Amino acid sequence: MLFALATPSGVADAAVKIKKTIHFEFDQELVREPLLYKINRSFDVVVNIRGASVTDQGGFIALELEGNQVEVDRVLDYLRGQGVRLGEGLGSPER
Repeated sequence: MLFALATPSGVADAAVKIKKTIHFEFDQELVREPLLYKINRSFDVVVNIRGASVTDQGGFIALELEGNQVEVDRVLDYLRGQGVRLGEGLGSPER
C-alpha cells in the first residue's frame, strides 16, 4: 500500500509522508543482525511491525514504513544491500 499526494505541478512533494508495506526474508547469517534497530536509528521513517517469524535458521518480517519517499527508498536500498529477499506488500512466510 502506497499513499502520496501530488503537488499542483503533479510531482510528489519530498516532504509528503507515504506509507509503504513490505516484507523480507533472510537467512541464518542475518538472524543476529539488528536490522530493525539500524533502520530505526539511521532513517527518518516510522517502522510498524505487522508480522514476523524468526528462528535460528532465518526469518520473515512484514513492515509498514511511513516517511517521505526518499527515506523509504533509502530503507529499501539498505535492506537490499544487506542481502535480504525483499517484496512489496505484507506477504507471508514461506517457511
